[in-house]
Amino acid sequence: MRTRPLLALLAAGTVLVGCSADSDDTDSPDTADDIGGTLTVFAAASLTDVFTELGDELEDRYPGLDVQFSFAGSSALAGQLEQGAPADVFASADEAQMARMTDAGLATDPQIFAGNSLVLAVPPGNPGDVPVPSAESGPSSLTQFIDDDATLAVCAPEVPCGAAAAEVLEASGLSGAPDTYEDDVRAVLTKVQLGEVDAGLVYHSDVTAAGDSVVFYDFEEAELAFNRYPLVGLADAPNPEAARAFVELVLSSEGQEALLGAGFVVQ
Repeated sequence: MRTRPLLALLAAGTVLVGCSADSDDTDSPDTADDIGGTLTVFAAASLTDVFTELGDELEDRYPGLDVQFSFAGSSALAGQLEQGAPADVFASADEAQMARMTDAGLATDPQIFAGNSLVLAVPPGNPGDVPVPSAESGPSSLTQFIDDDATLAVCAPEVPCGAAAAEVLEASGLSGAPDTYEDDVRAVLTKVQLGEVDAGLVYHSDVTAAGDSVVFYDFEEAELAFNRYPLVGLADAPNPEAARAFVELVLSSEGQEALLGAGFVVQ
């Protein structure tokens, strides 16, 4: 198995966090005693594990607070918000879906808090006999992994992970390769884990969460589609104080360390 070196990811990700995680206003979330009620966070599916962890931390700090998450493809979440779905925070897997929120007047001044890139995931044991180049050769072109016999799962094109997949497949001359399109990246990962496909294009953070249930490989074209993740407290947030506390936690040194441990790139 070959994993992507962290320094290479950091080089691809330049400056990710819009405000420094070392600043006083992001190192410690709001300490007001009266933060409570329900906090609703709409977040990209790839953030499921780490945001759930951070939500638990926020609930521990504010016993009167109930953090509720809606995890899905960023485009689907953006569409729900445009239709008036109530939420306090939106975290997208790319800047294009966040732009829908700012263009609609639903949010201002989103912050980039993390980055992610694609890897090729296969089931343990490689039952589909996906061609695997030598580990000593370094990252290889996607064409060296995918042939006409391999079944490949990717996200739907309208989802950030699908847009990234389309970009890398186009660059490698494999735009016709996908055999199945899924609603979000976790659905692609599940297909791979169950052995329903020979391989799938998922984020580095997803294979970190998956542990030994998948094997993953880097490929050269992934650097062409590095995704930057923005988040924002929404303009009409029903619980603005809690929204601010959650955003501050994500941007804090603690939040950034959690994201790094979950396989994301941070500043």
